[in-house]
Amino acid sequence: MIQSMTGFGKHVIQLPTKKITIELKSLNSKSLDLNARMPSAYREKELELRKLIAYELTRGKVDFGLYIEYTGDETSAQINEGVVRQYMKQLESIAQGEDVRLMEMALRLPDALKTDRDDIDEAEYSAILEALKNAISEIQKFRTQEGQILEKDFVERIHTLESLLEEVKVMDPERQSTIRERLEKAMTDLRADVDANRFEQELIYYLEKYDITEEKVRLANHLSYFSKTLGSKDSNGKKLGFICQEIGREINTIGSKANYAPMQQLVVQMKDELEKIKEQMLNVL
Repeated sequence: MIQSMTGFGKHVIQLPTKKITIELKSLNSKSLDLNARMPSAYREKELELRKLIAYELTRGKVDFGLYIEYTGDETSAQINEGVVRQYMKQLESIAQGEDVRLMEMALRLPDALKTDRDDIDEAEYSAILEALKNAISEIQKFRTQEGQILEKDFVERIHTLESLLEEVKVMDPERQSTIRERLEKAMTDLRADVDANRFEQELIYYLEKYDITEEKVRLANHLSYFSKTLGSKDSNGKKLGFICQEIGREINTIGSKANYAPMQQLVVQMKDELEKIKEQMLNVL
């Protein structure tokens, strides 16, 4: 079963003095591109959190956010009173103003607030890990649901390609007959005396050049292999992408050998279906 790289997961935990929110968002990417946003006090745990996300999500452009909202008496910052008073004194010497106004200005200046950085409580970190695992579970569910939509679309388009291939097979004898008649007419129009046996040999040579038997067989095999891989247990977008390349190669060869307008029209339809598959394939994990 395939998975999409698009997803969203969120989990919130409420501790006695703070609310912690974990958010994960992902989009398609060739590899894992992980961007983390968290308060500086939690940076020491960033590497461990990154490893957990990378192991579970594998691929995609992933945005990870850890947000802290203090709900109790605890606060992460305190006013640096001595610095603020010094700022106010300097501001007052430059321009007259009310103390409240001077204090507002002083609080915006560097080092007006000081942050006490304590070690992360183990119980709190355990709660963060649990919240992250829940958020990962949510984003994986989202990816699976999106993958089911993609899979349904792929199945329909592969069936369309198989139907078009059947039309190619039915049309092929008529195409070969038309090419043969065209070559014979060209020789007749030349009004030249030719050796019948030699002409037949040359005719067979040209017909073999336009023969698409191998391409039809290989294309049918590639379509079957795509469907088989699509239904496998693990999502493998890269492998499916490689199979798409092989499918495209056989379709292009049939188109170049066709030399017959009705069949080339079928080839154009096949290319259109394959292009739509390739566009969606960029989002498969």
